[in-house]
Amino acid sequence: MKTKKIFYTALIIALPFVWTSCSDILDVEPNDVITKENFYKTESDFQAATGPLYNKVWFDFNDKFYYGLGDGRAANMYAPFSDYIYPFTDLTETGLTGPLVSAWGSLYNVVQQSNNVIIGISGSPLSDTVKNKYIAEARFMRGTAYWYLASLWGDVIISTDPRELVKNPIVNKNPLKDVYEFSIRDLEFAAKYLPEAAGQAGRLTKYSAFGMLSRVYLSFSGVSDNPNSGTRNQEYLDLAKKAAEKVMSSGPYALMTNYEDLFMIDNNNNTESMFALQWVPNGDFGVNNTQQAYFALGSDITGDDAAWGYWTRASYNVLQEYESKDLRRRATFMGDNDHYAEINKANGGYTVDHGADFLTVKKGVVGSTKDNSKITRMNSALNTYMLRLAEVYLNYAEATLGNNTSTADATAISVVNRLRTRAGLDPKTTLTYADLAHERRVELCMEGQYWYDLVRRAYYKQQEVINYVTAQNRGTITPILYDTATNTVTVDASKSTSPRAIGVIDATIFTLPYPESELVQNPLLRENPVPYQFTEEKIKDLF
Repeated sequence: MKTKKIFYTALIIALPFVWTSCSDILDVEPNDVITKENFYKTESDFQAATGPLYNKVWFDFNDKFYYGLGDGRAANMYAPFSDYIYPFTDLTETGLTGPLVSAWGSLYNVVQQSNNVIIGISGSPLSDTVKNKYIAEARFMRGTAYWYLASLWGDVIISTDPRELVKNPIVNKNPLKDVYEFSIRDLEFAAKYLPEAAGQAGRLTKYSAFGMLSRVYLSFSGVSDNPNSGTRNQEYLDLAKKAAEKVMSSGPYALMTNYEDLFMIDNNNNTESMFALQWVPNGDFGVNNTQQAYFALGSDITGDDAAWGYWTRASYNVLQEYESKDLRRRATFMGDNDHYAEINKANGGYTVDHGADFLTVKKGVVGSTKDNSKITRMNSALNTYMLRLAEVYLNYAEATLGNNTSTADATAISVVNRLRTRAGLDPKTTLTYADLAHERRVELCMEGQYWYDLVRRAYYKQQEVINYVTAQNRGTITPILYDTATNTVTVDASKSTSPRAIGVIDATIFTLPYPESELVQNPLLRENPVPYQFTEEKIKDLF
């Protein structure tokens, strides 16, 4: 999709839904009569304007790129025949790779839809108190989208008014540091003006913003002119810790008791969910969660032909990560003899029987419409986690570790051990970076996160991450045997390994190529970035 087309689309798709319920963010219905003249007059209008920011504009990001990049590129997955995964796993993507192009368009649709909302609400006659709450919602979304854009492409175009880019899409990109600063300012505004409690199920709170800030501060702490400096900026480490503390001490969120319950439809918008994409049960294409179709092992799970996950498998590398007693594995990847009561309920549940030489994806796989009426073909109706409390705990611990080799900080150890205890594992008494990287990988596996963890590390220990990716041995397909009772993976000596061509592993893997269509439309993307001129005063009273 060309830049100009993206920005026009953002204008066209604005406000496709209105809200019909005060209690559920998903109760929506089409409306074709909204115009500038009759909109942005009431708080209900503001709710309608921000509604698509929770689903429609993220659709192409969620459809394949969320996991293809976040988990595929991190080598959590192996999918040799899925062209929306293997280019990222094999490090061979180009500016023509479909999910990459779609994700760029989707993220800029988030940006421009957010801009439309901000502009529209700013001109409303309602009070600043009401307006700021919904502007904060839009700025949270825009700031989050820019964090993704910065993490993926580095230097990108910062835009606050789609009308200007429609007039002239040939504009300079802005440097990585400025994109991060822009994202941080958006999220700080959100933290100041979002409400303490969600007005509707699934809506953001100020603690959602503090949680996202803990992620973005942590990422930005490593950004410098030397990607092998070995240290992070203490100011931003401290800010990451403070932001996480806000969530932990004052926020309304709490861990779910059972890890598996996080991924059940009826537990959408649970106590641990801080920001999730809200897909419409029985919704039209564009507001549906398609992921089950790409993950499900077979039609005996989905009850229809949309089950293409037989070859979408756990990598040998990630299976080596699981400790023997870790309950998180079964909720993430299906192994032989695993039983799932929520699937094929009419026959007493679903027991996996596909041989012990591979595991397929469980997260996002929830069954058929016979198991839950909210499910339809290519729509699992399951929310997509974008931020949950477990990550904030891990952000706190990593910010506390900071530039040290280990930490015995009581709070950091306590919150990490809450995750380990829930997973059935023994507690830790000290924490190292390796400990935290391990916990992040298994806790958030198949939630589109681990590649961004590696990018964050590569900002200041780039060669270490290059060595780590090299050691994943992606160019060798290793036949395995997996014992689900003990979470133990071994090499199947009766079969031979086979080679697979992969791209060069060097510093270039940490930024994606710009979509080819964007380079044609906007040749300035090939040029050096131009500093962004910030005009807004920075918020200084959050902590």
